[in-house]
Amino acid sequence: MKAAIQRLAAMGLAGLARAITGVRPIWQGCAPSGRQRIYFANHSSHGDFILLSSSLPPSERSRTRAVAGADYWRRNKVRHVLARDILNTVLVERNWVERSEDPMVIMLGALEQGSSLIFFPEGTRNMTEEPLLRFRSGLYNLAVARPDVELVPCWIENMSRVLPKGALLPVPLLCRVIFGAPVVLEEGEDRHVFLDRAREALLDLSPERQKALAHG
Repeated sequence: MKAAIQRLAAMGLAGLARAITGVRPIWQGCAPSGRQRIYFANHSSHGDFILLSSSLPPSERSRTRAVAGADYWRRNKVRHVLARDILNTVLVERNWVERSEDPMVIMLGALEQGSSLIFFPEGTRNMTEEPLLRFRSGLYNLAVARPDVELVPCWIENMSRVLPKGALLPVPLLCRVIFGAPVVLEEGEDRHVFLDRAREALLDLSPERQKALAHG
């Protein structure tokens, strides 16, 4: 019953996201695949993972779960039920001082169950003027633990204007999700080198970089 509710909710949210944003997936560096993946993306809105999920083919969407901050989604009962029972998110505690569960154990558990993940390596929403915050270590740790899972960069365009911080209702605007080429952890690669390379791969998909590349 719960799985059926989650499938219906996913279909409904995907339809709503497409109706509001006209979201267009751009498979620039890869194609939809049956492979298990971690889609890592920029993060500026609570609607990011819904938009990215709605850009996936239905078969891939049904097995892809978003990693989200437990501190936000457990703040009240309604949010918690929505995240756990409807959106089927993977809730992780971001405060390392107060947390009772290791986020890596939770994420690896979801991967062991066969899920793909939507992951935000900045660790929090970017409310600055910078295109991307510094990447935290999570993406590297996942790459080390599960080298068989593809790491696909995804640039989410315009969602921060559709659902800005504090907004209750979305603003209809056109959005795109650009999927880049998978990033592979090289043997013996330093953590900082890998995270910088993954960050650059994601930045290369941003509208500013795309325009710069187009004009040489």
